[in-house]
Amino acid sequence: MRHLYYSYLKAFGGLSKEVWWLALITLINRAGTMVIPFLSLYLTQNLGFTLENVGYLMSAFGLGSLLGTWLGGRLTDLFGYYKIMFVSLLFSGLMFIGLQWLSGFWFICGGIFVLMVFADAFRPASFVALSAYSKPENKTRSITLIRLAINLGFSAGPALGGIIISSIGYFGLFWVDGTTCILASLLLLLVLHPKKVRIQDNIINEKPISAYRDTSYILFIVSMMLFGCMFVQYFSTIPLFYNNAFGLSEFQIGLLLAMNGFLIFAFEMPLVKFMESGSWGKLTHVSVGLLLMGLSFLVLVISNWSGILILGMILMTWGEMIAFPFSNSYAMERARRGNAGEYMALYSMAFSVSHIFAHNLGMRSIDAYGYRLTWFIAFLISILGILLLLRLHHKTKILKQTSP
Repeated sequence: MRHLYYSYLKAFGGLSKEVWWLALITLINRAGTMVIPFLSLYLTQNLGFTLENVGYLMSAFGLGSLLGTWLGGRLTDLFGYYKIMFVSLLFSGLMFIGLQWLSGFWFICGGIFVLMVFADAFRPASFVALSAYSKPENKTRSITLIRLAINLGFSAGPALGGIIISSIGYFGLFWVDGTTCILASLLLLLVLHPKKVRIQDNIINEKPISAYRDTSYILFIVSMMLFGCMFVQYFSTIPLFYNNAFGLSEFQIGLLLAMNGFLIFAFEMPLVKFMESGSWGKLTHVSVGLLLMGLSFLVLVISNWSGILILGMILMTWGEMIAFPFSNSYAMERARRGNAGEYMALYSMAFSVSHIFAHNLGMRSIDAYGYRLTWFIAFLISILGILLLLRLHHKTKILKQTSP
């Protein structure tokens, strides 16, 4: 037991203090976004909007996220990651506080859109910062630490949000949410100011190329969109399947989803460290992650046993733990070829696009074809994503052989 404990701690060794500070800022920021899980309830119960209205508002949420991610990448290349992270945290905090005073459908639509533009500009900037703060050999584990902070924040946020709503109401939620973002910006100012940090990996490219002209990278991004289309089903259609097909209660569904967070917290960092020590490349690891994600849907097709839901969740979680860190690390490595902010923005946008379209497509597929055929289609999507990655791997191999 002691050996396992020290092995777990060893997996975190060697990461720079700047990465740890960035992880803490991310934790504070993500725990602070506790408004998001309760947004639909706030809009329907407090403001009296219809479900159709909420649907349009959530579309504004997704479009704001997409624009913010793209804009964050462009501005990072122009002004640097530090300034964009600071402005994003500060102004998203002010927007969270101000959102409670907006009334009227179009004003709230606009408010949510602008909020997400500011909030998600943080993502590509933070990826570029992470790349600068990490030694090349530590990048994948640094990403894993940030993912751990995000998962802890998302786990703690809703619980704290529920307590705040039940005790002082929604207005307190907006104030706490905004204040935590502002505090994160001040912490960034104190500990990660450019004059105080050590750059571990200084990426300098005097002739940068556009990410949109990098055809190999576009192929990778398309495979990530397909991965995202599968992943987001676990936050929309899969919980419906648990309830409608197996009669699981909200509490039981919550336990299944909580298992995902627990497995990530307990195993992701040691798993990534172990896989890094092997001979496989990043694209091979990502392909394994896609396969496991696809199998998590396939097992739901082949059995009516309720225990298969646990197996499906385990397969999905292991696929997520492998695919996300190594795909992110591949994107950061590829970003050395050109405008780093643009590259990392495109990577984040792949998942924003999945959020905008995949939830709706999943619901429509279930309505038209039923759950089982929809899950089989999801499995085929994973195979298509793997084939694209194999094509990319083959293309990269040929380029290496022909380059002088």
